[in-house]
Amino acid sequence: MARKKRSRQRPEPVTVRIEAMSHEGRGIANINGKTVFVFGALKNELVKIQIQKTSRKFDQASTVEVLEASPLRIEAKCEAFERCGGCSLQHLHSDDQVSFKQQTLFDMMQHAGLVAGEVLPALRSGPWGYRRKARLGVKYVRKKGRVLVGFRERNTPFLADMSQCEVLIPEVGHRLQELADLIQQLDARESIPQIEVAADDDRIVLVFRHLKDLSEADLEKLSAYAQQSGFCIQLQHGGPDSIINLFPEEQSLKLKPVPDEDTHINFSAVDFVQVNHDINQQMVAQALKHLDLQKEDRVLDLFCGLGNFTLPMAGRCTSVTGVEGDLAMVQRAKENAKANQVENTDYYAADLSVVDKDRPWMKQRFDKILLDPPRSGAMELAESIKRFKARVIVYISCQPTSLVRDSKVICSNGYDMARLGVMDMFPQTAHVESMAVFKRK
Repeated sequence: MARKKRSRQRPEPVTVRIEAMSHEGRGIANINGKTVFVFGALKNELVKIQIQKTSRKFDQASTVEVLEASPLRIEAKCEAFERCGGCSLQHLHSDDQVSFKQQTLFDMMQHAGLVAGEVLPALRSGPWGYRRKARLGVKYVRKKGRVLVGFRERNTPFLADMSQCEVLIPEVGHRLQELADLIQQLDARESIPQIEVAADDDRIVLVFRHLKDLSEADLEKLSAYAQQSGFCIQLQHGGPDSIINLFPEEQSLKLKPVPDEDTHINFSAVDFVQVNHDINQQMVAQALKHLDLQKEDRVLDLFCGLGNFTLPMAGRCTSVTGVEGDLAMVQRAKENAKANQVENTDYYAADLSVVDKDRPWMKQRFDKILLDPPRSGAMELAESIKRFKARVIVYISCQPTSLVRDSKVICSNGYDMARLGVMDMFPQTAHVESMAVFKRK
């Protein structure tokens, strides 16, 4: 006779005192010598928690009840905060969120033995409705008999049941239920897994990913919704090259990296651009300021993307060389340079995780360098950075741990960290973006 599987029962809630905060914005408690990371708890609070996941080294838990609240605690604005995995700090005021992020970054630097000569003021935007780029999950849940549109639940593969999102631009974030109702009416409601959202100052594009061909009736409903809502709607049945415009026939998106200049960058809804346009403009302006570009300068822009930094820099110096790992992005960067009538830039496609000293741009000298790597950082480039003999390096980081690691290498190669500061690109989350400025000794 087969044995019945024992159902795993969660342990009873326990009461703990939060001793500290993790870099991910979770409270840290200790139960019988074992570390517990607690979502929704702040330092010094007494909370009742529910263990959600266990491992050999630590447990993960969520806050069930706050028994003694921190004076910093506020009420979360979004009704889905407790279940949605998108935000982690809505129970902390935005001012205190920035302070937490600054402290996190500087503690990590200090632990690594690095000290900045000057602390840059934090770059900040409005804490709500800032997000112009997002990928919304879509799921028809048969048990509920309805469609869900939104982000995934915290620590689960399921979509959160939510009617709106407060960090998305309100034109989209406050219409999640409307989008769900639209998809509910489609024949293809079970074969649409996501909607890509992208917006500029004038337009909002929604890209509906569909796994099966759409019926004529569905195409008519989506077209009618585009006309009624004002959204530009695109369809995607495969990779990025499969995207087509449904309505209107002509669609375009562009951003201005510098607000008071004519430079613009054309981008598609699935291209990488910064989600927070206000912070992006502040970030570009701050980078330009600390690069202190002169007319005779030759600049190297590593991980240049579509030209977010390349094009503004080009108008201030002799030349800019942009290097990017994605060949399609390099082509788009060239097109953006041409559209802006910029003639003093050149571009290379290269895997920047591998240092090849035979590449043409690796053999050149540059006066200034801008680095804007992904979360994994730029370890290999940091180890070779001194070969360019640049006087100034500006490093844009989206991951503190890789920035700390790379900063140690850059400083060991003849540079001092002159300035360091955070950029609150993602309010309501623990995500830390930062800018470090290095000067040659």
